[in-house]
Amino acid sequence: MSYRRCGNSGLLLPEISLGLWHNFGHVDEFENGKQMLQTAFDNGITHFDLANNYGPPPGSAEENFGKILKQSFLPYRDELIISTKAGYLMWPGPYGEWGSKKYLVASLDQSLKRMGLDYVDIFYSHRPDPNTPLEETMSALDLIVRQGKALYVGVSSYNAEDTKKASKILKELGTPCLIHQPRYNMMDRWVENGLMDVLENEGIGCIPFSPLEQGILTDKYLQGIPENSRAAKSSGFLQSDQVTSKKIKQAHKLNDVAQNRNQSLAQMAIAWLLKDERVTSVLVGVSSEKQLINNLAALDNKLFMDSELEVIDAILNNKD
Repeated sequence: MSYRRCGNSGLLLPEISLGLWHNFGHVDEFENGKQMLQTAFDNGITHFDLANNYGPPPGSAEENFGKILKQSFLPYRDELIISTKAGYLMWPGPYGEWGSKKYLVASLDQSLKRMGLDYVDIFYSHRPDPNTPLEETMSALDLIVRQGKALYVGVSSYNAEDTKKASKILKELGTPCLIHQPRYNMMDRWVENGLMDVLENEGIGCIPFSPLEQGILTDKYLQGIPENSRAAKSSGFLQSDQVTSKKIKQAHKLNDVAQNRNQSLAQMAIAWLLKDERVTSVLVGVSSEKQLINNLAALDNKLFMDSELEVIDAILNNKD
């Protein structure tokens, strides 16, 4: 495993980090989750990423992670980076979501109890709140660090303008923004329209989520929607109508490029993100140990020829 410096900080993150968004809830097989975490750590993945509402049900990924931490990882706590977030709906009533100080502080207290931790390494504002002053949300992050409940703070899914404002507020408070977690992959490149430049100028790290477009940038959907796939489930964030014929056609062509590089499509998609030095780490989600090992092999070939990048862009820009 190689590690990259996170923005202008002293923190190094592995080039691949493991996210617990899916497959670690109470609806999932506990031993499978435990095996994936152990395999990740054995292969140099030191960063595990959670959020208060991961599951399902919400909170259960943190509970299961806490159990696995106690069983397998307690002696290695100081070798781990553990992150969590708050911003989406977690409990009923007016104080259970968004970006108020009330919600963020209470949510992290609950997260620490579920995981059995004294502190997390990184705590995120999971999404911008249009109705709460940015100063309040950022001052909550600053407070959490001063309380010793998090070492670093970050934001997720903030646009370029709000990220710049948030960074300025946090710098003035004395708790700089460490990292931004945006959705970013070959098929979703909104961050290239200003956000990546802001992160570079502000000295903020970048850890993309959904690097595989929730499985579309793998070989899983090349022949349609398999029964056991994420898109086949009635719950979840990838629905079958999102697996469009256009995306499948693009995935087929991208898969040809990947094969010429002696990579799987998933491996190429991860390597494609890491070609940008401003990307600190790529956050992968996996459903099996085998899938994780496959993703890790992306690190064997991170170099792209200009001609390859031109072909990839041509495929993605094709309007057919």
